[in-house]
Amino acid sequence: MKEQIEKVKAQLLQEADAINDAKSMEDFRVRYLGKKGHVTELFRGLGQVEPQQRPEIGKLLNELRSLAEQAIAEKKSRYSAASREDQIDLTLPGRIPRIGRKHPVTLVREEIKTIFERLGFAVADGPEVETDYYNFEALNIPKTHPARDMQDTLYISEELVLRTHTSPVQIRTMLNQKPPVRIIAPGRVYRRDTPDASHSPFFHQVEGLCVDENVTMGDLKAVLSVFAQQLFHKKDLRARFRPSFFPFTEPSAEMDIWWESSRGGRWMELLGCGMVHPNVLEGVGIDPERYSGWAFGMGIDRIALNKYGISDIRTLFDNDMRVLRQF
Repeated sequence: MKEQIEKVKAQLLQEADAINDAKSMEDFRVRYLGKKGHVTELFRGLGQVEPQQRPEIGKLLNELRSLAEQAIAEKKSRYSAASREDQIDLTLPGRIPRIGRKHPVTLVREEIKTIFERLGFAVADGPEVETDYYNFEALNIPKTHPARDMQDTLYISEELVLRTHTSPVQIRTMLNQKPPVRIIAPGRVYRRDTPDASHSPFFHQVEGLCVDENVTMGDLKAVLSVFAQQLFHKKDLRARFRPSFFPFTEPSAEMDIWWESSRGGRWMELLGCGMVHPNVLEGVGIDPERYSGWAFGMGIDRIALNKYGISDIRTLFDNDMRVLRQF
């Protein structure tokens, strides 16, 4: 048996040196390690060896098999790489990689953040799953208030809701930070709306809050007018403020801007705003006799629609690359 092993070993080493391509390498593997290969046949004869000699013969056979596997591995790394290189056609033109682009909502959100940061506002964040207290009660909207009908949302339990606005971030900020407070709170919000060209049960909003001594409605109008001019890149942008109602501000207003389009000019609602209601300030431990504040809220998606000439809000969430790659 030893003589057979030595003979196969010498033959194996000689043929391993002669391997010069992938085909001869595969033939070598089959000839020695295949089902009827030389090494395989020697292993089958191990049972006929005397028991006292089997450990020694088994060791020699294992070394022989390792030698064959090592020779195949060395040749395989060489000729497999060469085979891959042969398949590459260097005359073909290169492939242009796809370059990602930011979503229109992301572009508008980042632009809004940049403008308000230049105006001295910090960016605050909060949870999207809110308690009834932060989402309604602390904003002067008790359980029986009719304003809840306009913001009816998705309830997880009787006390947990998907937030309908980012106003809860304002409450959390005022509870943890005493005036002066100047923040904006961008984020996702949810309402029980039927999807159509201008409504979605899921959308993006940004709200702002300024609380300090001697803050007036004039400050609100000045800051928001400058913001609108910078957002739409129009120094002569016309704005107006219409009386409105929100439970958490008093007085309240809607801010409109004059919007020019191919069909002519019109007043377009941009955001809701107003002076923070004294009840809201008292609820977070801020003295309304000493401090006052103003707040606003607007939909980022609506601004993106007008800024980029998109007619249907659902287009923003369709993940259609033909649309998104334009921005």
